[in-house]
Amino acid sequence: MRIPVLVGVALVAFLGGIRLVLVQQAALARRRIGKPLGEESLDADRLWRRALDGEPLELLLLGDSIAAGLGAERRKETLGGRLAKATGRRIHRPVRLRTAAVVGAESPDLPGQFDALPAEYRPHVAVIVVGGNDVTHRLPVALSAQHLHETIRRLRERGAEVVVGTCPDLGALRAVPQPLRRIASSLSRRLAEIQDETARRADAEPVDLRRAVGPMFFDEPEAMFSLDRFHPSALGYRRTAEALLPAVCRAAEKALSSRRPSVRC
Repeated sequence: MRIPVLVGVALVAFLGGIRLVLVQQAALARRRIGKPLGEESLDADRLWRRALDGEPLELLLLGDSIAAGLGAERRKETLGGRLAKATGRRIHRPVRLRTAAVVGAESPDLPGQFDALPAEYRPHVAVIVVGGNDVTHRLPVALSAQHLHETIRRLRERGAEVVVGTCPDLGALRAVPQPLRRIASSLSRRLAEIQDETARRADAEPVDLRRAVGPMFFDEPEAMFSLDRFHPSALGYRRTAEALLPAVCRAAEKALSSRRPSVRC
């Protein structure tokens, strides 16, 4: 009986040691990254492509610092600004951007972002990008999925078409040491898979950001990340917007066609 007990004690000690190492590495990563960008993103909310004719498309962004555009130096370089400009050019009409995303947000914050919207607000298209903080704060994926599903459902009830950019691969974060980076990569991939499934079940269109832009962040970190080595740079947001744009345009066309008044013969 003594051998199994000793093995059990050794295993507990080993796992405890691993946990301590990971906690220490997480603290080291936070010190390396810091907050050189602060916690306030640029305000890009405005009417984009105002010279174009037609009723403006109402575009809403929900989620975390990526959706909010932290790291961009000009408002037109934020994710929302880039999507609004490019979508307006594609659909030939103005786009009114509203950003409800908050720096540091997690999936459980999504319902609160929705609740903060005016009751009369009816977005044509909503884009959700969230998940990185869920991983770093070790939220259960089931909890993340629950709040994502609830938010999509409520957006759909308001008549919005919804696009979900799934969690990026956190393995691209060079400031995070190994083995923590490898673990973060695995957890972020798992969350992205769950977000994809959740979005499809809730009648939203997911966009796999890991596959679409992940290799660029791995191969060109100096160009794709901003000075904190955690949030996208202007180029990083450009590539991310390009990955989301086809889905956003499909959603825009669908939303606009469904809201056109019927013609009585």
